[in-house]
Amino acid sequence: MDFGDAIRELKDGNRVARKGWNGKDMWLAHMPSMVVPADKVNDRTRRHVAEGDLVVGEYIVMWTAQGVWQPGWLASQPDMLADDWEIVENASAA
Repeated sequence: MDFGDAIRELKDGNRVARKGWNGKDMWLAHMPSMVVPADKVNDRTRRHVAEGDLVVGEYIVMWTAQGVWQPGWLASQPDMLADDWEIVENASAA
């Protein structure tokens, strides 16, 4: 499937990856926007944002080959033009 199909699959709640990626067990997921109530915002985040509820916009996250949850993944030109996107079943995450 192409990049447009991959984005639609992400928005439908599926994990996707490219067959052409070199890293093992790498995949992407869509994190929809959400509101974190003020009393649930941790101190690490609170020092950077204003008081009150925290609105988090939607984003794409990558599970990396190193087993790291990496928010804010950005597509490269080759990723956007590739036709080797696929749905990832039974994705592993530590």
